[in-house]
Amino acid sequence: MKIDLAGKTALVTGSTQGIGLAIAKGLAESGARVVVNGRSPDRVDQAVETLGGDAIGVAADVATDDGVAELLRQLPDVDILVNNLGIFEAVPAREITDDQWRTYFEVNVLAAARLIRSYLPAMIGRRWGRVIQIASDSAIVIPEEMIHYGVSKTALLALSRGFAKDASGSGVTVNSVIAGPTHTAGVEDFVYQLVDKSLPWEEAQREFMRKHRPQSLLERLIEPDEIANMVTYLASRQASATTGGALRVDGGYVDSILP
Repeated sequence: MKIDLAGKTALVTGSTQGIGLAIAKGLAESGARVVVNGRSPDRVDQAVETLGGDAIGVAADVATDDGVAELLRQLPDVDILVNNLGIFEAVPAREITDDQWRTYFEVNVLAAARLIRSYLPAMIGRRWGRVIQIASDSAIVIPEEMIHYGVSKTALLALSRGFAKDASGSGVTVNSVIAGPTHTAGVEDFVYQLVDKSLPWEEAQREFMRKHRPQSLLERLIEPDEIANMVTYLASRQASATTGGALRVDGGYVDSILP
């Protein structure tokens, strides 16, 4: 299958590192003009330099109204929107404060809602567009060590399904990708919150998967490129009949035969 995204502009939020940067790379390699987004101008510039080609960057905090306004000023229209921005950390369930709950909804849910609301009308007007949310296995298997994160990702699945209905019949597809436990710098920090910090990384990873993610059929962390492969496909013309879906790249972590 040859995926050709030439002539399409793709925005990937939170794309200066990790899964977001891998997604940006996958889209760029398929011919899209990629827009890198993050809060730090220096990190955005570094990511743009890493991608090369005709990639550009917009430094803006899309979890805020002002940040979205700045993004729209610099980038009024896109063909492909990938809502990858997200935060997570382990907090005991009864210690999660109201402010933490609000922050997780602002960053993990409302940021995506604002951008979909902003970019979807023009996509519908052109009768072509792709909107993709990066969700998590935690949306389905709520982790006891970070239920605020899990609940926010459950909401993101519902948001995606609802906007897919809103775009019904328009030629615009709206989907979510359920990412399983993935190897990123942030996840390495998270792993070491839960296992012995003195362990070498490979041992720490195995211990984490054994104790905290035993459902995984891969028995390893997923690499960011493996998430990016699914996103690149969903952004393509070949995925025109896939919408309203929650597609799993979870290494078999979710114990279900349905998506």
